[in-house]
Order: sequence, then structure tokens, then C-alpha cells
Amino acid sequence: MRTLLAIIACIQLLLVAIIGWAAVVLVYGLTFWFDPRRIWSGRALRRTAQAACTFSPVWRFRIHGRIPKNPGKTVCVSNHCSHTDVFLICHVPWEMKWLAKRSLFDIPFIGWSMRLVKDVPIDRASPSAAKAALGKCARWLDQGVPVMIFPEGTRSKTGEMQPFKDGAFRLAIDTGADVLPMAVAGTDGALSKHDWRPGSARGILSIGQAISTQGMTHADVPKLRAAAREQIMTLRAEILPLTASRETS
Repeated sequence: MRTLLAIIACIQLLLVAIIGWAAVVLVYGLTFWFDPRRIWSGRALRRTAQAACTFSPVWRFRIHGRIPKNPGKTVCVSNHCSHTDVFLICHVPWEMKWLAKRSLFDIPFIGWSMRLVKDVPIDRASPSAAKAALGKCARWLDQGVPVMIFPEGTRSKTGEMQPFKDGAFRLAIDTGADVLPMAVAGTDGALSKHDWRPGSARGILSIGQAISTQGMTHADVPKLRAAAREQIMTLRAEILPLTASRETS
């Protein structure tokens, strides 16, 4: 039964990706001349990710608690359990540009869409490329567009949060942006690293309170990083029990 559901889930994901790519291209073409920030085509891509969850036979993803309005000039940060964290976080009702590893931009349909909507690729092996990517994020923030960064840098292999890197917090201080902590839970079994089959999962996102960086300098990076991490840990502890009833097979 699990294998059959997984095959159905894979077909569904492929169909949603293809239809979503077509939708993103259409919206991109229709709005190209008056939407330089690619807000409309970006929303089409995020709605595609949300649809992938809505119609999935094995995933049940949702936001728990308060859902703020568009936060504007904000660096959004979250813990990172699975590739499917992206699908879950795309449930937020605003557009934001994602900082993501460069290889994701080569994935057919999804990666092509990320390029069109001007998400930001990063090559973490190259310090100069990473600096340039953060510079692109700063320009989005200066235009009032939130950016999304996983400060762990990569997925956790154990389920426990890894140390946070400084980049997201330096970026927020340099641009005067707020930092908005988010926590995800329940997604770690949705796409297991050593199993091609999508697994049953109940993913939940919880959004914290924005942290102002006004008056901060780089000397305050450890304090800002610790404050964001503490919020994420608290939020995650609150939503973890809500994922326990996810279906198993």
C-alpha cells in the first residue's frame, strides 16, 4: 500500500510541477513589463508548492497559530528538516525570495520557475559567490521584498537543529531589516534521503514575533542569532506534539 501511494504521490508531484511551470511562465509573460520584482509570478510558484501539498495523498501541511500580513523588509529564518520544508513554508500569504543552493535551480520545472521569479542561488563552496548572493538578497530587502534563509545552511540529518550561521543575521543588520523566526516540524519523513517513496507526514509551520535590528551592529550578531534560535526552539517544541498523529504505514 505504501508503495502504491508513493507512486501516486510521485505522479501527482510531477503533474503539479508541470502545470505550475506553465502557470508561472504565463503569469511571468503577462506581468513582465509592470512587475519587475516578480511578485505575481513568484506567488504563482508558491501557490504551486502549496497545491502540491493540498492534493498529495500522503502529506498534510498547514500553518499553526497566527499568520501575519506581509512583513515587508524582513529576513525570514527557519529550522530545516527536509526538502519539503519549502512546500510547507510556501503556505505563508506573502511573496518572498528564497536563498537556495545553486543545484536546485537546475531541477526541471521547479528550478526553472525559481530562476524566472528571481530567487537567489548560492554556491556555499565559494565565499565570494556566497557574498554576492547575500548582496542580491540585500537588494530585494531594499525593495521591500522579504527574503527566506535557512540559517543552518542545510538539512539536519538527526532532526535536531544544527548551529546557525551568521549570514542571515549580518544581512538583517546591514540592511536594517527585521528578523522573523519560523519553525517547521513533522516534515522529516516526507522525503527520506535514502528512500525514493514520499512518506506520510503531517507538517506544521509556526511563525514567531519579528525581531527588530534597529541600532544593532555586527557586534550584536551573536545576540540576534541566539534570540532567533530561542524563538524557533520554543515554537518547534509547541508544534512537535501536533505532528505525532501523522499517518504511518
